[in-house]
Amino acid sequence: MASSIRLILRKKPNKEGLYPLMIRIVKNRKANVIYTGHYIESHHWDDVERKIKKSHPNSVRLNNLLVKRLAEASDTVIELQSNHKEFSSKQIKKQIVKPFENESFNNISKQFLLELEANKKLTRLSSDKPRINHVINFAGSDNLSFKEINEDFLKNFISHLRIKRKNSPRSITNNLIVIRTLFNIAIRKGIVDSKLYPFGKGKIRVKFPETEKVGLSADEVKKIENLETLKEQELHARNVWLFSFYLAGMRVADVLKIKWSDIFDERLHYRMNKNDKLLSLKLPQKVLPILENYAKDKLNEDDFIFPELKKANLKSDKDILAKTKTANKKFNKYLEQIAVKAEINKKLTMHIARHTFGNISGDKIPIQMLQKLYRHSSVTTTINYQSNFMHKDTDDALDKVIDF
Repeated sequence: MASSIRLILRKKPNKEGLYPLMIRIVKNRKANVIYTGHYIESHHWDDVERKIKKSHPNSVRLNNLLVKRLAEASDTVIELQSNHKEFSSKQIKKQIVKPFENESFNNISKQFLLELEANKKLTRLSSDKPRINHVINFAGSDNLSFKEINEDFLKNFISHLRIKRKNSPRSITNNLIVIRTLFNIAIRKGIVDSKLYPFGKGKIRVKFPETEKVGLSADEVKKIENLETLKEQELHARNVWLFSFYLAGMRVADVLKIKWSDIFDERLHYRMNKNDKLLSLKLPQKVLPILENYAKDKLNEDDFIFPELKKANLKSDKDILAKTKTANKKFNKYLEQIAVKAEINKKLTMHIARHTFGNISGDKIPIQMLQKLYRHSSVTTTINYQSNFMHKDTDDALDKVIDF
C-alpha cells in the first residue's frame, strides 16, 4: 500500500496557546508523527494548502523550512522503497529522525531562541538566552551533545551556579527548566533517546523553592496616597504604582500599554501581555484623579495614557520591551525614595503593587474571584499565590494554643 506524508497542525495547543506543526506519515493505515519543532497560532495555518498563511510575520522563512523537512521525508520514503520490499510508518519515522541524532545542544538552543523571537516571546527570549549561554560556557563546548548532559553534568552545573555565580535557588531552578525544555525538544525530534532523560524521579528533580511574597498593608498604601512633598518624577511613579494597585496589581508592561481608547463604559478593557488574555475591569473612583492628571497630554483616543511608550516604535516589539524595562527601572528608583518619605520599611517596587493587592485582599475575596482578577489559568495557581497573604487561620490556631 502506498504511503503518504504531509504537514499537519496538531489540534492541541501547548501552554502558550500555540499549535505544533508536524509531519504525518501514514503507511498501511498506521500513522506516525514527527514534531518539526515549530509552533504557530491556529489562525495562521492554511489547512487546504498545508502551509502557513502570509498573515504570520515569518511565513516565508517557516514555510521554506517546512518544505525542506517535507522534501527530506519524501526522499527517505523513496530510498526505502528502493531498498526494502516492506516497511512501516515507524521505520520511515526512524529513518527521518536519524540524521538529527548528531544535533548538538548548541544548535537546538539556537533554533529554540529563533522560535521565541519569531513568535514575539521577547520577554522569555531575554531571560532564556543568558541561561542557555550559562550552560554552553560551563561546558566550554561549541558542540555540546545531549548525551553529555547527564545527572553528573547537571549536579556540577548546579554547584557552579550556586558557588561561582552566586545564583539564588529560584534562579538555579529557572536555568534547569530551560535545559529540561530543550531536552524534551531533542527527545521529540529523535535527537536523543528518552532513556537518557536526566530529570524526574530518582534523577534531577526540578523544584520551585518557596519564596516569601511581601505586600504593603492598607495603612502603608494610605501613607503613599497621602504624601504631598513629592518631586515631579516621584509623583509620576506614584501615579503609575497606584494605577497598577487599584486595578488588581496590573503588571507594568500592561499599565504602560493602556490607551485612552481602552476605557469606555466606565470600564478598562485590555489584553494581558503575559498570556494574551482579555480582561475588563470597572474603573475604581480612586483611578479617576490619576487619569485627569494625564488628560491634558492626550493627543487622540489611540494615545497612551502614560508617556513612556509615546515615542516607541510600535512596530518593533524589541523597542517596546526595551522602553518598558527602562521605565520599570526608573519607577523602582523613585518608588524607593517614596518609601523613605512615607516611612515604609518594606521594599517598594512596581511588582509589589500586585503583592499588595493580594495582601490586602487576603481571605476577603473568594478564591475564584481572585483567579478571575489575576487571570490565572488554574485556580491552583491562585491558591498558591494567595497563600502568601492568608494568615488568619494559622494566627487564630496559634492563639488558641498559647492564649492561657
